Amino acid sequence: MRSGAKVAVIGGAFVLLAGGAGYGAYNVLGLGGTGGTGTTSASGEVKTGPPTEEEIAETSKDFLDAWASGDAAAAAVLTNNQTAAEPLLTGYTEDVHVSKAVITPGQAVGAKVPYTVKATVSYEGKSKPWSYSSELTVVRGLTTGRALVDWQPAVIHPQLTEGAVLRTGESSTAAIEAVDHNGKVLDKETYPSLGPVLDTLRQKYGDKAGGSPGIETWIEPADEKLPDTTLLTLTEGKPGKLRTTLDADVQAAAEKAVKQFGEASVVAVKPSTGAIRAVANSPVTEFNAALQGKQAPGSTLKIVTAAMLMEKGLASAGKPAECPKDVLYQGRSFHNLDHFELPAGSPFTTSFARSCNTAFIKLIDDTKDDSALPKEAREVFGIGLDWQTGVVTFDGSVPDETGGEAAAQYIGQGTVQMNALNVASITATARTGTFRQPILVAPELDGRQIATASRSLPQNVTAQLNDMMRATASWGTGKAAMASVGGDKGAKTGSAEVDGQGTSNSWFTGFSNDLAAAAVVQSGGHGGDAAGPVVAAVLRAGP
Repeated sequence: MRSGAKVAVIGGAFVLLAGGAGYGAYNVLGLGGTGGTGTTSASGEVKTGPPTEEEIAETSKDFLDAWASGDAAAAAVLTNNQTAAEPLLTGYTEDVHVSKAVITPGQAVGAKVPYTVKATVSYEGKSKPWSYSSELTVVRGLTTGRALVDWQPAVIHPQLTEGAVLRTGESSTAAIEAVDHNGKVLDKETYPSLGPVLDTLRQKYGDKAGGSPGIETWIEPADEKLPDTTLLTLTEGKPGKLRTTLDADVQAAAEKAVKQFGEASVVAVKPSTGAIRAVANSPVTEFNAALQGKQAPGSTLKIVTAAMLMEKGLASAGKPAECPKDVLYQGRSFHNLDHFELPAGSPFTTSFARSCNTAFIKLIDDTKDDSALPKEAREVFGIGLDWQTGVVTFDGSVPDETGGEAAAQYIGQGTVQMNALNVASITATARTGTFRQPILVAPELDGRQIATASRSLPQNVTAQLNDMMRATASWGTGKAAMASVGGDKGAKTGSAEVDGQGTSNSWFTGFSNDLAAAAVVQSGGHGGDAAGPVVAAVLRAGP
């Protein structure tokens, strides 16, 4: 804040006192300013080009002036979308019940002006301070030439999205106290990635957990299927205790592991039960990429492909598998990383552990069924079934394809779509030979029916899969990442190429004793380099 500038609240009115380069200190109890300066040039022509520093300063000042004074109509006129802006600006006082506010602009950075809001929310005799920061951008009006605030819902609050609204009142659902499987409390502050999960669990199970609602300020999303996001609690309701399958220690390790990357997700699952032990994302958004993402998983899908080939008798762990540098299948060329090849007579285990693409592609014709892989994914690994975890999830997809597209699926490319939850579940199924649908909340709580696969893997195929994954972790492509992991361990690496993306997405999945985990790092390169250490950190935190 500029030296000498002051911040105050006068009576029940909003007051704005601003500092920072380009601003003079001011307060408002009414509107001032011209409302978007410089609409025409000296010659009378409509101005074009980026707004000047002076226009940015004056337009943002006038907008914040009007907003702070409670004049929604005047503030909306100063935006480039008056129709969308006015209802939200009006709702700030009428629906959110903000009775007092101080808005303090910061130093403009180009056309962006950051500011902080310190408000008081009052509802039925209860009041509580509410503080947050946001920013606005000043742009040139396309038809008027005026300098205007580029309207986005986030101007009102940084978490507000298109179609969502802010409200204050009695919460629609009772609060919950979520705990892990050992009874340890799970909260958004300690475990940020669980924010969207806890919001969903509250919406779905708040009433069943035996709690009572409180008075809150929240974001009500446009999609009724999505949970409300609580921003401020004026009075606490009685939270109901909700036990989850999560593990606080594994969750903490997952949170820390993904933070080192701009975009990363990881999920951990207990193979013997299907219990989800951890879910973490970086960044944390309303969209839970670890549970709802859809992208090609690369060579981690070779776990499913290998199972299918071994079930059909076309491959076995010790049987030789040809691994040339490249191979052509129905006009589509496939090659190995850096065009490596394996010596003649190398067993299928080596192709799996070294992630040889061509060894898998060359066996397609022998299956005599383009839909063999989709069938295996669905019937054995539960991919594409209607999973009922307790929260919203995408449950994987391996659609029926033909020709080169079917071949691409064998190595986790093409039209295959997965997320970290799906791949962690695939590893869990490979570990025991039986699909156990991942769950976050016990199905007995609401009587939901969990998905079941048509059949389990033959015991000899399960044993071979485990051995090949152990080889990958001990001397194959997963060796470096899994070196720090103890217990009975196995792994599979993956790199998924994405059109228009210079570096592949990094995938990695592995197990240690009775814990399986999978991670993806966007543009992370080879699976063992980025996603591998994430999975290893999670597995080390397991029992």
